[in-house]
Amino acid sequence: MATEKEGGLVFHPLDQFIVKPLFGDGAVHWYTITNVTLWLALAVVAIVALFVIGTRGRAIVPSRTQSIGEVLYGFTYKMVEDVAGKDAVKFFPYIFTLFMFILFSNFLGLIPMSFATTSHIAVTGVLAAAVFLTVTILGFVKNGTKFLSLFWVSSAPLALRPVLAIIELISYFVRPVSHSIRLGGNIMAGHAVMKVFAGFAAIAAISPIAVVSITAIYGLEVLVAAVQAYVFTILTVVYLKDALHPAH
Repeated sequence: MATEKEGGLVFHPLDQFIVKPLFGDGAVHWYTITNVTLWLALAVVAIVALFVIGTRGRAIVPSRTQSIGEVLYGFTYKMVEDVAGKDAVKFFPYIFTLFMFILFSNFLGLIPMSFATTSHIAVTGVLAAAVFLTVTILGFVKNGTKFLSLFWVSSAPLALRPVLAIIELISYFVRPVSHSIRLGGNIMAGHAVMKVFAGFAAIAAISPIAVVSITAIYGLEVLVAAVQAYVFTILTVVYLKDALHPAH
């Protein structure tokens, strides 16, 4: 948003990330239905529409909607199988749900006047924490204390192994932080930049340049929305691989 003040323009590119009650005004509590709630729910509805309604015919010659669903399904399945192995396929439903949710949330956030839910660390942090807890618990359940071999670099010289173990342990616990900030930060940055250029479009002298810039950035953000969903998902699969096969 850009407002005129004392003959100039004042930009508020971060106003678009403010969480507000969907009905009325007032404080936001844990039970308050907000704009975040609405767009998270719309992401779920969009996924259901694609995979339940769009593919209900299950035609031999698929429709466009069914083709999109099949491509996304096959792409994610192959990712899980290729990166983490065939024994990881049992976790495919969780990985696929995660990928679809982030992908649709990212794309819905690009609709004008929408809300980019994945720009909030509160959202991406919960997703990253769920992945971290899942793979950690799975690692210990499947491997027992052998899971700790993930932090012991047996190929390194013996004197360096304790130091490397500390580094590996720290990097392991940093995973949910980097996992969530990478997604949230990229989405927030792109939307903020678009908002700034939208403010410049109010200045007649540079509005043509601003409009062209917004168009280019929007196209880049479409790519970023897909890439960041992929990056979050493939990192999840890599972490899953570490839980299933922890030996260095």
